[in-house]
Amino acid sequence: MKAFEIFQKITPETTRSVFQFLRDEQRDVYVASLSSLASNRKLRPIFIQRKPATDQIEWLAKNVKLRGSAEIADHVMQLWLMKAHQDVLVQFLDGVGIEHDGEGAAEDLPEELNAKKVKSTIDKLLKEHNPEVVKIYLNVFQLQRSNGWDAISDIIAATPALQFGVEEASEPAPEPEPAEDKKDEAPAADEEE
Repeated sequence: MKAFEIFQKITPETTRSVFQFLRDEQRDVYVASLSSLASNRKLRPIFIQRKPATDQIEWLAKNVKLRGSAEIADHVMQLWLMKAHQDVLVQFLDGVGIEHDGEGAAEDLPEELNAKKVKSTIDKLLKEHNPEVVKIYLNVFQLQRSNGWDAISDIIAATPALQFGVEEASEPAPEPEPAEDKKDEAPAADEEE
C-alpha cells in the first residue's frame, strides 16, 4: 500500500492532524507540500494560501489522497512519522534489532527480521501508542523494501488492529443482523398462526 493509499484509509482526524502538525511544527514542509499539491492540480499556491488554515488543511487532506500526489504523500507521511512519532520508530527499530541514528532513521535494513522480536515489539507498541499510528508506521516501513518483510506482513494479516478497513467493516455488521433476525422471525410467526 502506497502512502497516498494509506491517506485514503486513515481517519479524517488523523489526516488533518498530519497537516496541522506540519503547519505548527514544520512550516517549511507544510508550505512546500501545499505548493507541490497546488502545482499538481494546476493551481497557483497563493490561491490555497489565502484560504483560512482549516480550509487549507482540508484541501491538503483531500488532495494528498490522489494517485498523482504519490511522491508528495510519501514525503509528508515519512516526515510526520519521523518528527511527530519518533518514539514509535525508535522503539520499533530497537525492538527488532535494527541499528539507527537514534532518531528513527535506519540506512541498512536487514533482509529478514526475527518473527518473535517483531511480534513482541508490535504488541508492545500497540499497548503504549495510538494503534492507528502504529498501523500507519508498519505499513510505511513495509514500503522501505520491495514486498516488505514476511514477519511484519504475517502479523498485520493476523491482527485486525493493524489492518485498514477492518474496524469500519466490522462495526456496522452487527446492527443489521438483529433487524434481519426479526424479519425472519416475523414471517415464521405469521405462518404458524
